[in-house]
Amino acid sequence: MLKEKEKIWLYLMKVEHIGFREMENLIKKYLDLGIDKVIDHDRFNSISIVHHSTALEGSTLTEVETGVLINEGLTPKGKPLYHSLMVEDHYRALGFVIDAADKNRPVSIELIKEIAGRVLKRTGAVYQTVFGEIDASKGEFRKGNVTAGRTYFPNYDKVESLMDELVHTVLSKMKTDLTVQEKLNLSFDAHFNLVSIHPFYDGNGRTSRLLMNFIQRFYKLPLAIIHSGSKSEYIQALIDTREKDDINVFRNFMKSEYARQLENEIEKYKSAIEPKKGRGFHFMF
Repeated sequence: MLKEKEKIWLYLMKVEHIGFREMENLIKKYLDLGIDKVIDHDRFNSISIVHHSTALEGSTLTEVETGVLINEGLTPKGKPLYHSLMVEDHYRALGFVIDAADKNRPVSIELIKEIAGRVLKRTGAVYQTVFGEIDASKGEFRKGNVTAGRTYFPNYDKVESLMDELVHTVLSKMKTDLTVQEKLNLSFDAHFNLVSIHPFYDGNGRTSRLLMNFIQRFYKLPLAIIHSGSKSEYIQALIDTREKDDINVFRNFMKSEYARQLENEIEKYKSAIEPKKGRGFHFMF
């Protein structure tokens, strides 16, 4: 039996074969089919993004329960109210991100803080520090040091300068003429770097994934989803990228998730419009 880490390593090695030529072809096929133009596609896609992103952070709501909560406002029975609040806040934060990208709003410290504040609108705690209160629901930077597992994040006194550098780098690259590959890499890299700075006491993962989605929406690309079932591989990719100081490790992981997502969407769409013989719609009584 392979150990969990060995399985994850094999998974990450396996996805390196996915080239960006193949990725560009998948994106083109996705857009040419008009999947993003299907009625309510944005809503269904947003529900999926929200479900998986909050599930990565501990939400126990299923994708169906997430959809019912968002569409009908019905909280699932037997599930913590906190998880429903996470889902609703994330859905509103994603809506804000999409709107901001559609309006070509530039990446800024203020934008990232606003995303973080919306993610924790009703679940963010107030932290007492020697520098005063830090309200997570307002997207305020942490004023203390934090760890996650064996990962130590930058000291709090470096957060502001690191965030300034991140924003400057992203803005500079977005002002240039980028290829599809470079646009995707920029979204993946922004995600990795923001979560690695860990500027907030809570909500860093969700905020980082939303920043990635912002950049993708800005460039009119399909929005990436990190599936909750890939949580171990996701965490391992973050750890290995830092330990090896090689951003390609995280890019390869994200590339595999993105390709799988596009392939699944294309297959579902084609099955819906071209059902196999004997497998189309039929009445049942």
